[in-house]
Amino acid sequence: MPFANVSQGNVDMLDTTQNNAPIVQMNNIEKHFGNIIALAGVSFDVRPGECHCLLGDNGAGKSTFIKTMSGVHQPTKGEILFEGKPMNFATPRDAMEAGIATVFQDLAMIPLMSVTRNFFMGREPTKGSGLLKRFDVDHANDVTMEQMRKMGINLRGPDQAVGTLSGGERQTVAIARAVYFGAKVLILDEPTSALGVRQTSNVLATIDKVRNQGIGVVFISHNVRHALAVGDRFTVLNRGKTLGTAQRGEITPEELQDLMAGGQEMAQLEGSLGGTV
Repeated sequence: MPFANVSQGNVDMLDTTQNNAPIVQMNNIEKHFGNIIALAGVSFDVRPGECHCLLGDNGAGKSTFIKTMSGVHQPTKGEILFEGKPMNFATPRDAMEAGIATVFQDLAMIPLMSVTRNFFMGREPTKGSGLLKRFDVDHANDVTMEQMRKMGINLRGPDQAVGTLSGGERQTVAIARAVYFGAKVLILDEPTSALGVRQTSNVLATIDKVRNQGIGVVFISHNVRHALAVGDRFTVLNRGKTLGTAQRGEITPEELQDLMAGGQEMAQLEGSLGGTV
C-alpha cells in the first residue's frame, strides 16, 4: 500500500512528476482547543490545476482543517506557506483577498434573493458617485449569466431566486462566484454530500472545469467514489492525523475506504464476533 512509507513532514516531496510549486503548503500542523487536540500533525499541500482530495470519516478533523487553512483558526504548531511565504492570515477575509476561497456546506446564500444578488453579495459593482452611487444591476446581471454559462448552468434569468435552484446548481453558483473573484485555491467542504446522482455529476464536472483553469482544488469528502472521479491526489485524515498521500492510480478504492473507516479495527471486530459484522 503506497501510504505505508509516506513521511508526514515531507508532503512537498510526494509529487515529483509536477514541477509547479504548491500554492498552499501545510507542514505538521497542530491545533489545540484547551486539552482537546483537533489536529495532531497534519501535512498537506495543493498545487495549481490539481484536485487534492482530503478524505476522512466524521470526527476525523476535516472541519478544523478547513478553518485552519482558510484563516478562521490559527495553528497551535506547525507552518503554513502560501505561494512559498509564511501565511499569517488574521481573518478569513485576509485569506479570501489572497485567493483562498472556501465553499462550505451551507453555501452562505439567501434563498429568497436572486442569483445575481447572491453572486455579488458583499462585492456589489456600482456606478455613479456620491449621492447617485448605486448598484450596477445591468453589469452584475451580465456577469452572472456569463459565469454561470461557463460552468454549464443556463439560468432562466439573473433575477431567478436561488431558492428555486437545485442543490447542485447552488453549489455551482458558489463555485463560480469564488472563481470570478480570483480564487487561486478553492476549498470545497463536502459539496456532494446531500445531492442526488445527476446533481453530483454536475458538481464534479464543475470541479473539473475549475481545475482546468489552473486553480488548485481541495475537495473534502467522505465519499471515495466521488473523490476518485475528479481527484489527482488523495490524503486520508484520521483522528486529526494524515495517514499519507497517494496519487491517482497508486491506491485502490477499497484501500482508501479501509483507511477512512479503520479497516484493521473492523477486521479485528469481525474476528472477535465470528465474522458477523
